Amino acid sequence: MRLTWTATWLALSLIGGQVLATELEQKKAEDKAEVLEQKAAEKGADIPVPKADAITTSEVQAVDPAGSAPLDDAITCLARSIYWEAKGRETREMEAVASVVMNRLGHKGFPDTVCAVVKEGSESRNCQFSWWCDGRPDQVKENAEYAVAKEIARKALNRTLSDQTVGAMYFHDKTVRPDWASKYTKTADIGRFRFYKPRGGNAK
Repeated sequence: MRLTWTATWLALSLIGGQVLATELEQKKAEDKAEVLEQKAAEKGADIPVPKADAITTSEVQAVDPAGSAPLDDAITCLARSIYWEAKGRETREMEAVASVVMNRLGHKGFPDTVCAVVKEGSESRNCQFSWWCDGRPDQVKENAEYAVAKEIARKALNRTLSDQTVGAMYFHDKTVRPDWASKYTKTADIGRFRFYKPRGGNAK
């Protein structure tokens, strides 16, 4: 009986230790992301992120593990946007969506936090990222694809993601032809997406 109790106690201790370690990694990742998004918004994007300040793979995967957390931190907002805008598509398309969010961050005419960029327009039902106000649940359905989205978000925040969009701030699926597209300069076609940037530096 005593042996059984001891084994149970050890098992619970190990589980508790693992949970605590995961929570610590999550907190560390969110804190790092907050600093990194602030630097990106200040347009310090060309300055390499010191290794000690960079978000690690294990840290980013500890954030929003079930894909159902509130969208109130940079990693969750960016990863969820990548996931819903480009899940089921090629990795380069998911990376391109991340680049658009990061290119908007802090640019004149856009908010200075990732979450504000992603949620912009929701108050008038004119969302910049359609998934945010389509009226559907935002909880993740495919864990493997969301893990990829979080890894891409990590690279984007760490400034190690190559911007294949060439500075784009807008994009659409090539199966549609929105009226606004003619107001901007096309920068790239990546997979099923077409990307644009402002003419003359005007964001909107």
